[in-house]
Amino acid sequence: MKRSEFLARVAGGALAVSAAGAAPVDGPFAGTEVEIERTRAGKPRAGKVLAAIQPHADDIPLFAGGLVLKLIEEGCTGYLIRTTNDDHTGPGSVGEGVLANERDNLAVARALGLKKTYDLYYRNHMLDAVSPLELRLRLIFLFRLLKVDTVVCYDPWGHYEENPDHYATASAVEAACWMAGMGKDYPEHMDAGLTPHAVTEKYYFARGPQYVNRVVDIGDFMERKIAVNTLNVAQGPSGQRGAELRRRLAAQGLRLALLGDDDATANREYTRQFVLERDAETGKRYGLRYAEPYHYIGPAVSKVDEYVAKNAVKTAG
Repeated sequence: MKRSEFLARVAGGALAVSAAGAAPVDGPFAGTEVEIERTRAGKPRAGKVLAAIQPHADDIPLFAGGLVLKLIEEGCTGYLIRTTNDDHTGPGSVGEGVLANERDNLAVARALGLKKTYDLYYRNHMLDAVSPLELRLRLIFLFRLLKVDTVVCYDPWGHYEENPDHYATASAVEAACWMAGMGKDYPEHMDAGLTPHAVTEKYYFARGPQYVNRVVDIGDFMERKIAVNTLNVAQGPSGQRGAELRRRLAAQGLRLALLGDDDATANREYTRQFVLERDAETGKRYGLRYAEPYHYIGPAVSKVDEYVAKNAVKTAG
């Protein structure tokens, strides 16, 4: 994303609820009712697999860090998939930036409780030049290999997204979720021991306006989400920005009480106040402390199975 525009954009229209991008089960009559999802006790997602998918090292932490922490807490086994190498961001030369972002990405995965990272290493800001077929195939392979049940990713139908890495990744993810469950697509996978495995649950986030039908309560995970975002030192809008601002103000003989008296406090409170303010605004709108908005698509319910369960009777003999 354009870091210079981040603070001006994140508090914008992502909360707008429109009919665009509605789940297929709604047909042409998209509802706008928003469901609030809260943390469930125990491990209700034990045995389930999550893939958190991001083009860049800071996308998941910024927009979905709370949700990912919640899903892991509920028992999911999680993986982080990054589609680019972030080579046009970060400090120093291009090569130094790649290495710095790779280190940040690994640190983010560990802090989120994810089991492993998969980096696809496409060039930053050039993902729309990559074959959509190739990107989709690599994702289908991973979905089958890992037996992914849930994905968290950019919304393929989010509006006004200027970053090609975002919409190219999102489009490939949506198609791969569906095609991974097809028995005749890429049969060589089956010869290698994989089996068809469709992804049946999707949490889509966006920077701009999108169809929002679920808000996730992240109040219990906000402090950890803030800590995760401060790990994105190479390019994130959080990182060491608070400490840098505190030192710059001190050199001018100024002080912000918000930033405290040490770098850790400065980075944490800067992130809360300026980087993740959308979480507070979303929470306030729905009577929560902090929350993240999503276009949620859950497992399809078979109308045939429903009808049979309600109406089938045992035959005589």
